[in-house]
Amino acid sequence: MLCLRQVCLFMLRHYQARTLSSDLLLSQINSCTHEDEVFSLVGRNKARLSEKHVGIALNLLWQLQKKRPLLLRTSDYVRNHSQFLTLCILAEKTVEHMEDETIVDILYSILRLNVEDHSSLAEVLVTEAWKRLERLSWPALSKFALCLYKQHRRFSPVMGKVAQVVDMKLDSIQDIRILSVLMISISDVISQSFRDRLLQKAGQLLEEKEFHFNYAKRILQFLQNVKLRYHPLLERCNKIFLKDTSRLDVHSISLIFGLYEQLGFDSAEFRLVAKQLLSEAIDDYYDPETFAKLFFTLAPLAGSTVRERLLVSAVCMAEEFSCHQVLVILKTMQKMKCRDSHLLKKMTSVLHKHLDSYHVLQLVKLTQYLVVLRCHNLELFAKLKMLLFGFLKSSVVPADTAAIIRVLAMLPPFQVEEIIINKAAAVLPQCRLHHLNCIATALVKWNHCDQLHWQNSSELCVKLLQKLNDCGFQRLQKANNLNLLLEELTHVNGEWFEEVMNEETMAMCQRLIDQITWANVLQLSSFLMKTNHYCPSLLDRIASVTVENIDKIHPFEIYSILFLFSALNYNPPANEEFFESCIQHLTSNLSCFETHHLVLLGHVLAVAGYFPPVLIMKIFNVFFLSKLDAQLEGRSRINPLRQHVHRMLTEILGGSHYARISVLTPYYYEIDFECVLDENKKPFSCMAQNIPLDDMKRIHLRHDIKDEGRKALPPGAQRIALEFLDSKAFSKHSHHLKGEPAVKKRHLEMLGYRVVQIPHFEWNSMVLSTKGEQLEYLRRHLYGIQ
Repeated sequence: MLCLRQVCLFMLRHYQARTLSSDLLLSQINSCTHEDEVFSLVGRNKARLSEKHVGIALNLLWQLQKKRPLLLRTSDYVRNHSQFLTLCILAEKTVEHMEDETIVDILYSILRLNVEDHSSLAEVLVTEAWKRLERLSWPALSKFALCLYKQHRRFSPVMGKVAQVVDMKLDSIQDIRILSVLMISISDVISQSFRDRLLQKAGQLLEEKEFHFNYAKRILQFLQNVKLRYHPLLERCNKIFLKDTSRLDVHSISLIFGLYEQLGFDSAEFRLVAKQLLSEAIDDYYDPETFAKLFFTLAPLAGSTVRERLLVSAVCMAEEFSCHQVLVILKTMQKMKCRDSHLLKKMTSVLHKHLDSYHVLQLVKLTQYLVVLRCHNLELFAKLKMLLFGFLKSSVVPADTAAIIRVLAMLPPFQVEEIIINKAAAVLPQCRLHHLNCIATALVKWNHCDQLHWQNSSELCVKLLQKLNDCGFQRLQKANNLNLLLEELTHVNGEWFEEVMNEETMAMCQRLIDQITWANVLQLSSFLMKTNHYCPSLLDRIASVTVENIDKIHPFEIYSILFLFSALNYNPPANEEFFESCIQHLTSNLSCFETHHLVLLGHVLAVAGYFPPVLIMKIFNVFFLSKLDAQLEGRSRINPLRQHVHRMLTEILGGSHYARISVLTPYYYEIDFECVLDENKKPFSCMAQNIPLDDMKRIHLRHDIKDEGRKALPPGAQRIALEFLDSKAFSKHSHHLKGEPAVKKRHLEMLGYRVVQIPHFEWNSMVLSTKGEQLEYLRRHLYGIQ
């Protein structure tokens, strides 16, 4: 008994001594202000380090780095130090005894210190955290999810398990910071219904109180990850940015602009604020990284003076730009439609040293930018072709293969090798419609330009196009989910789709008509608008779904739906109910619209014949009209068709002074030609236009009622407006007149004109193939001869 008591006392004294010693060591670690102090303590106390000491030490190493500016951090030094390796080994050995938060904190710290994503310590920490996943606190779980995201484990089973935990316990999250991190991290492994629940929860938390704009940026990042333009959250985030402008710098502004661009969202107010902030601080951004971001954000917004400064600075800094920064400058130049020869030449001169640094999709984008900017550096294009061809040979991803083939077709003409065609043929069965369209466009161009020179090349090309068409039809015929089909159709455009696939696509949409819901009605409307297709059954279904779910659809989406009906000049069966429901919903939510959106909304409704008083009063005031006058000071040019028709009118009426060309009427309608006939069908002279036809190419012509006034006509006389209607005035594959030309005709008639509209399919028909037939056609329409 006495022996047992002595043993217990010895153990107690030993434990107390160790605790005091450990606490002292812990205090010493926490008081370190430099990495070398931490490493010195670790080196002297290896045998005494517990799992708690190891965790504190590793986390402190990151905290010390975090306090320093980015350029002054010494992560490489820390990571390669012998005592850092000691800490990592000890962490691996003691990981099972660590607390939950400590495991996650160590994983986060070593990743921030740029330890390899799949180092042995990182793997051990991930495995241990995975075992404890369901008991992690929300802060620890969000940090762990962020670590997995940074390790590129976005589709891993462990990330799926994180998403499952969030799904089960979503209602208990009350911190937008935690939620926003989790949303980004699990965005690749969630269902659509789970995505909608996350959006609803984020909206609820954002409404509760004011938040730092970093949380709003994360919400935008999530929307970009799931490729969803969700207006309620976009508008809420935009308001947060506008209220927190003091925290906006060139880095955050460029990020926000980039996300807005990808999401198809625009805020005029944010653009103005960003323009002012960046213009005032333009001299503060002189290093390549920040200048590239400044150029990306400010150059498209700036006036001529500031823009010229940016262009000159970009030229001076060109040699210092990284491969990514060169890409940003060229992308911005394309966006601005800026073909500054000096800057373009400088960018192409520095590109040669960066070309080998680009991955395949960056190389595709780079080539596209250079072609659009009309670069003429054949040596550079030859190097690009060689690199793209190398990527094509090794590519196994259908999307990459299609992108390379598409951009190769944009390059200056070259002899197309048979391996390109064989590569295209190999990936066709796996291609989406967008990729098929890219390949078809390239094949047609190469065949047309005679760039296929091997034996039986034309025959092979025709067979490949037929196979491509079959793959497209098969992909459509297998479609059984409208949401997936619309998602794929979002990126499809071009002649191949319009000529070959459009009819079959419309037929498939009609077969899936019962799957049209309030959640996909905007996507379907956008597709019909893009294809300019007149399909009454789909339009009727869109109208009925919209009316039934009007309160679930965002006002800006309602505007887009109305735009479709207005543009196509289509009235659904319950026309009055449809428009009145939409107008009531819109006028109750006018605060959602920016100024230019209100103008567009007013135009859409006017074309459809609706003039809500609330909207009219909001738009039409002196300030608005003065801005409108300033925007209408542009001038138009005479095109060749107008010259040709003007000569014919001169011949019919007896002189060039009897017809006016490109006339601006009251209410700012522009008409192609105007003439006046008296009661005996004889023309009145238009003294304002005595310009020789030979000079038309050099002169900007428009006859403006502000310049000449509008004289009263003699009794019985009549003004005639002659309008040519091209294919854009009609729905696709039909003679159905769209909304704008129809309402223009009504308004001109209200102004006293007799309107003569000449459809392109009549003017270009075989019936009017000679000049004499065209003269007779114009004469009959001018004089109203049946």
